[in-house]
Amino acid sequence: MSSSSSSSFPNHQWLYDVFLNFRGEDTRSKFVSHLHASLSNAGINTFVDYQLDKGTELESELLQAIEDSHISIVVFSKTYTESSWCLNELEKIMKCRRNYGQIVVPIFYDVDPSVVRHQKGAYGNALRSTAEKRYSAGEAFEYVLSRWRIALTEASNLSGWDLTNCRNENELMQQIVEDVLTKIQNTFLSITEYPVGLESRVEQVIQFIEKQSSKVSMIGIWGMGGSGKTTTAKAIYNRIHRKFVDRSFIENVREVSEKDNRGIIHLQEQLLSDVLKTKERIHNIAFGPNLIENRLKGKRALVVLDDVTTSEQLKALCGNPKLFGSGSVLIVTTRDVRLLNLLSADYVCTMTEMDKKESLELFSWHAFRRPIPSADFDKLSKNVVAYSGGLPLALEVLGSYLYERTEQEWKGVLSKLGRIPNDQVQEKLRISYDGLEDDTEKDIFLDICCFFIGKDISYVTEILNGCGLYANIGIPVLIERSLVKVGKNNKLGMHDLLRDMGREIVRESSARVPGKRSRLWFRGDVLDVLTTNTGTKTVEGLVLKSQSTGEVCFSADSFKEMKKLRLLQLDHVDLTGDFGYLSKEVRWLHWQGYTGDYMPGEFYQGNLVVVDLRYSYIKRVWKETMLMDKLKILNLSHSKYLEITPDFSKLPNLEKLIMKDCPSLSKIHHSIGDLKNVLLINLKDCTGLRNLPRKIYQLKSLKTFILSGCSKIDKLEEDIVQMESLTTLVATNTGVKQVPFSIVRSKSIVYISLCGFEGSSRNVFPSLIRSWMAPTMNSLLYISPFGSVSLSLASLVFESDNSGYLSPNPSSLSKLGRFWVHYRLYFQVTQELRTFLDDLYNVNFTVLEDTSHESQSSSYSLRSLLMKMSSCHGKINNTLGESISQTMSGELSKVHNKCILQEISEKQVNHRIDSHLREFGWTLMKTMKASHLSNVLGSIQMRKSGKTWEIFLPQHLRN
Repeated sequence: MSSSSSSSFPNHQWLYDVFLNFRGEDTRSKFVSHLHASLSNAGINTFVDYQLDKGTELESELLQAIEDSHISIVVFSKTYTESSWCLNELEKIMKCRRNYGQIVVPIFYDVDPSVVRHQKGAYGNALRSTAEKRYSAGEAFEYVLSRWRIALTEASNLSGWDLTNCRNENELMQQIVEDVLTKIQNTFLSITEYPVGLESRVEQVIQFIEKQSSKVSMIGIWGMGGSGKTTTAKAIYNRIHRKFVDRSFIENVREVSEKDNRGIIHLQEQLLSDVLKTKERIHNIAFGPNLIENRLKGKRALVVLDDVTTSEQLKALCGNPKLFGSGSVLIVTTRDVRLLNLLSADYVCTMTEMDKKESLELFSWHAFRRPIPSADFDKLSKNVVAYSGGLPLALEVLGSYLYERTEQEWKGVLSKLGRIPNDQVQEKLRISYDGLEDDTEKDIFLDICCFFIGKDISYVTEILNGCGLYANIGIPVLIERSLVKVGKNNKLGMHDLLRDMGREIVRESSARVPGKRSRLWFRGDVLDVLTTNTGTKTVEGLVLKSQSTGEVCFSADSFKEMKKLRLLQLDHVDLTGDFGYLSKEVRWLHWQGYTGDYMPGEFYQGNLVVVDLRYSYIKRVWKETMLMDKLKILNLSHSKYLEITPDFSKLPNLEKLIMKDCPSLSKIHHSIGDLKNVLLINLKDCTGLRNLPRKIYQLKSLKTFILSGCSKIDKLEEDIVQMESLTTLVATNTGVKQVPFSIVRSKSIVYISLCGFEGSSRNVFPSLIRSWMAPTMNSLLYISPFGSVSLSLASLVFESDNSGYLSPNPSSLSKLGRFWVHYRLYFQVTQELRTFLDDLYNVNFTVLEDTSHESQSSSYSLRSLLMKMSSCHGKINNTLGESISQTMSGELSKVHNKCILQEISEKQVNHRIDSHLREFGWTLMKTMKASHLSNVLGSIQMRKSGKTWEIFLPQHLRN
């Protein structure tokens, strides 16, 4: 097909790719809607005047849309000439073709091209009739009719599409879309041939941008190398770039910047030239940002900066993103999320790995040129996909490499990938590693690659800080640059291909001599080095895990030359000979299944940060504990024969002591109280442990204390309140029967699990206090929650059914001012509970002498206590009746100046007490305003006489 070209009009800027001109009554609901959808799905920015009300005059908005469109598609139908609107649009379209080089493509929907060209028969009559409706006969009529005829003739003479000869509309749509793309392809960026999984990510970003149309949108696309950042940015650009007259896509910022000293200057010049459509020259980097800001200020622009790696690059190209006008969009792709934080990105699109289904489809397109694998290669394909870990780059590279190769070649490639990663993939991934700013960050990355994947981030940080690597700074940098991620339960992880890349960096340093590599993790290499004694001072880390049921044994002499060894893991491996050959630089000792009775004294351990001897056979850790002031973590879990802990005075900086499941452990050294920095003690399932040294309660720094399963420990001392930092106490399945009263005075504890009580302290503490007040423990006699009492009552009389409870059922108590609580049974409130209340509410819980005629009963003045407790909360309750229960039952009979509560059963009383203990004990005390409570509790008194309890009101409260 041929069409008019816009090549001679280079300065005209197109805002839309396509403008659709059509007669709505004929085509809108079917053909045009289908065409519009096909164009939009292909990323072609199409203007359709669905929302405009067609009148007699073309709106200025529509005229502008026609001028701003690169291509106009004119859909001619049978009634096209009945619309003056369509004809005026067509006239404007043909004028833009002449003036701006706009491309015009006619489509003949249900009318022959020759009919349109010559306006014959009904078509011509309709044209004339339309002109007559607009203009009366005369010069104006003839002039308009002539212009319309010329426009119809010119448009119908252009090459286009005739639907009368088309049998398949879907195929035609595809042809039209391809033709349009060909005509505007010079403005589109090339993207991947197989965009599997791309559309959903692109759509999410575009939806966000559309919601931010009134402001500058700053979008970040973040992910590891090869994850599809650039492809996603290009796809977004292709979808929206036609909406911007001013636009620029700056690709490969990192690569261009690093080529030469003028690299960043070339990018600055490109940005200005793209947006301003002129050639710009910049003489130095410092001058560029100011020039960019001055020339681009206020412009509504689309700018994409691809593969930005440093803040300097960002400042040089877009130091102030807010300089752009409203509706502008700035997109930055990077491996370093920190840059997006500096940019204050409004939206960050995080590139995640493709799922298995998408991965297999993308791989299959490259390996088989179809969406699914060939049957004979299905299993092999899934193996490659598993190796690729959902990384698009790896799927594309490996799929293309394996295209049309034999099954034997596939197997050979997979075998090789197990040891030596693909060069193309590694080259891309290594960019992130090479971009790390100092050697400590690189060392941290390589240590994690080789030894610490799947381990707790705080655990690893402690070890690497002990190695002088500043991991508390370095690990966040690796996370920001997509080299490391933190998964569930704070475990460190990374993509398998990044892991392989890091290990390949180590392997390449000495491909043929493993003993000269900095880190040894591959079993075959380690066995070779230890067997042949070829280790050197280059070795900094070594891991060997026995794969057999028996122990593997080597001579300690094998470590003689490894003077810089700082990380050592031996699982079920025995060493014989002089342990003095082990490096003095070891910081991490992970020796699972160590078979000795204790650690050998000749092994210098003064620099150890972590000692992990799980599943060992030791009876004691050291025969004589040496000073180890760097030790932070000691894990002796599952050591079945461990009898006693070490002398903790030699471990002054220990932070975590873990001794789970040590059934022979019978004694904890009293020096444990000397630990000033300990945060965690875990003694779970130490079934042989009978007691704890009293000094353990002096640990003011301890946060977590676990004693679950220590079945022979039957008591926790009241001194536990001295553990002022304790947040978690777990002591289920122990012999402890009584919760220490002092525990409720702890201001730090958050979670407790003890004696059947479990949960947050906020929920557990009231239940504990309630349990201490229960009748089975000879606790405080308790007045059940009141209803409201009539003011006419002079006194309330309570029946006691030898249950130890008072059970009133008045109808109102709105102005009571004071009462005395008496007890049938002798009760002394414990010092701990009184101290708790004193601390909590800053009051003195005063126990008064019993002044009644009953020598066995005692009385407590609650006035000051209740007033203080209520004032702490500052909540106002208008009446006492609103804050206490109204559900008590019983019959009241008024007798002179007192009210007698008839006797009720003990079961009923207990039920009421149980139901309303918390409301009376806590809700009432916490919700009453102090001044109001004073009025309520002013001067009520109670007295027990036989089985009757009386509450007396003073005269001024009676009717």
